[in-house]
Amino acid sequence: LVQLVESGGGSVQAGGSLRLSCAAPGYAAGIIYMGWFRQAPGKEREWVATISTRAAVTYYADSVQGRFTISQDNAKITLYLQMNSLKPEDTAMYYCAASSAPVISVGSPSAYGYWGQGTQVTVSN
Repeated sequence: LVQLVESGGGSVQAGGSLRLSCAAPGYAAGIIYMGWFRQAPGKEREWVATISTRAAVTYYADSVQGRFTISQDNAKITLYLQMNSLKPEDTAMYYCAASSAPVISVGSPSAYGYWGQGTQVTVSN
């Protein structure tokens, strides 16, 4: 069983930065993809970024390309999301997700079998 625990959320002014972390205690060697999603009140869950844990290939949604960076530590125990130049529209609950199966569509929530509880990010003007 893969347990994911997010941290690092908070409140920041527009233009600021935050770094989210997703700890995976007992990291499973079978995890192939890990990603970040977000969900604002009244909206559907939105894909943010994904990394293939073995090849370290990264994928980004257009809305965050160039501002956010997804990465993993060398021990592959923690996933990160560095968020720069934050905008009010980035305000949402951010969720870490993982998949132990090949992912055809990295942006589809249904492709990920494991989820964290979420961490809130609030960006104000």
